[in-house]
Amino acid sequence: MALGQSLQHKLLQKLSPQQIQLMKLLQVPTANLEERIKEELEANPALEEEAGNEEDPYADEFSNTDEADTYEEQDGSADDYDNIDVTEYLHDDDGEIAEYKTRDDNYADDDENRQLPIKTEVSFYDLMVTQLGLLSISDKERKIAEHIIGSIDEDGYLRRDTPALVDDLAFRQNIDTSVEEVDSIISKIQQFDPPGIGARDLTECLLLQLRRQQQEGKDVDIAILAIEKYFDEFTKNITKKFNAGLDLAMKS
Repeated sequence: MALGQSLQHKLLQKLSPQQIQLMKLLQVPTANLEERIKEELEANPALEEEAGNEEDPYADEFSNTDEADTYEEQDGSADDYDNIDVTEYLHDDDGEIAEYKTRDDNYADDDENRQLPIKTEVSFYDLMVTQLGLLSISDKERKIAEHIIGSIDEDGYLRRDTPALVDDLAFRQNIDTSVEEVDSIISKIQQFDPPGIGARDLTECLLLQLRRQQQEGKDVDIAILAIEKYFDEFTKNITKKFNAGLDLAMKS
């Protein structure tokens, strides 16, 4: 994990003139200490000599002259900041580097930048209306087409017959139309995707899908013929075979 630079506030102890003078006295040899005290008393009338040999409260604190000089030299300048040891600041009590001390606060956490994907769905009606916009038709035909699309079930079948749609348009939207005009618009809607949309029943749905494949160049003529002329026989044959197989399975 990379370390970044940052500004810090650090408390530094400044020595008062009295402390400095006391340090100088502590540096005097013991043999000359008494003589030096007398000189100070004579030079400064404000000083008074106290009886007893009480311990100097500053003796332990300033016994190390090197440390005192260090405090005196660090005056908060730019050079002092360059020599700051960040090791003690970065490590916790257990010796590990604290994560919050090495994190860069200039950038947001990854969790804040994550965006949940939004699932967008287009309704069946909107899909049909979008394809309707590609047709070149009149405003009246567009309203009729929108009504037809709204009558298609969710499974894609148009189960309402054409005369009923003509009546709905007349009474609900005050649109005067005919069965032929509605059937013509239904045929256009049946060209939309997915293939088979707008079919009235399964037979028409299969034929719409086969004719779409035929337009794409696929050879499905036999399949179209089978659906158009023999669909009932085809479904009945499948039903008979299914029932025969079910009877055989039950007897065995």
